[in-house]
Amino acid sequence: MDQRIGLITPGATDIASLAEFHESPGWKRTPAPHGVVAFDLHGQTSGLCPIGKPAEDIGASPGTLGRGAVTLAHNLRTKDEVAVLPGRADVAGGRILKPAQDVFRGRHHGYFADPEGLIREIAYNPVSPQRADGAFRRTGYGEVD
Repeated sequence: MDQRIGLITPGATDIASLAEFHESPGWKRTPAPHGVVAFDLHGQTSGLCPIGKPAEDIGASPGTLGRGAVTLAHNLRTKDEVAVLPGRADVAGGRILKPAQDVFRGRHHGYFADPEGLIREIAYNPVSPQRADGAFRRTGYGEVD
């Protein structure tokens, strides 16, 4: 089995509001069917779907799905970029959970929640440099290109 996740699709109760929230830092939608709002990422797609859809697919009631302890991380190329996004999230209806700050080994990060509570980490990690196209890999790609 290939080691990959191609689509991340949290269920949402207010798709329009969450779509606007995702667009606030400059993300652009990509066409998607069946009421899903999708954003293409580097090698993945993040989609928003009505909470009832995954419940229907699974054969469960929406209330039984709960909210898993999931954090979606957005890794950036520089420490300075980290400070900008949580402020945009706050203005767009999110909530800052941890202001951007230095942490161990040169890392710098902060956390915010979107309007429905999904947690996002905004981070710079010099140990995991990104490729020129922005692709992230935990152990880096060797020389930064």
